[in-house]
Amino acid sequence: MSLADVLLSAGPRSEAAVELAFFGRLVGSWDVAVTNHHPDGAGEELLGEWHFGWVLDGRAIQDVWLAPSRAERARTGDDSGEWGATLRFYDPRIKAIRSTWIGPARGWVLPFIARQQGEEMVLEGTFDGVLTRWIFSDVKPGSFHWRAVESSDDGRTWRLRQQMVASRP
Repeated sequence: MSLADVLLSAGPRSEAAVELAFFGRLVGSWDVAVTNHHPDGAGEELLGEWHFGWVLDGRAIQDVWLAPSRAERARTGDDSGEWGATLRFYDPRIKAIRSTWIGPARGWVLPFIARQQGEEMVLEGTFDGVLTRWIFSDVKPGSFHWRAVESSDDGRTWRLRQQMVASRP
């Protein structure tokens, strides 16, 4: 038996299927066009990949995000990007989804609370005094958008930090 055998699940448990339905639509693999927006107005674009799947006996959804993608790393020899993971599960005590991003290349551990707002899933957290929102939107069977915005003035103004356009390979 391997770690994958006990980690990965074929699908959701019945009690998780409804509460994690938004993220359940993302299960599978995605190619992503990533744009990083720097405070000075400069931008950086790169290609990445994002993989979602059911884990922990179908009680959670985990993803693995890579940028640059493995193909880009092989093509350019650049392995300086991030290779991280997020774990998401529904917590009935707070009636929301807990989500934690782990980014080992930069030493990041970012916990969020996620709630659906209309057609978007909004993850909210505070890191080093900066309010942060990660927003999944325009989810369709073959594509979705994601953006990270942050505020240093208690939410009066928001700055776009990163955005991604995802499509099925």
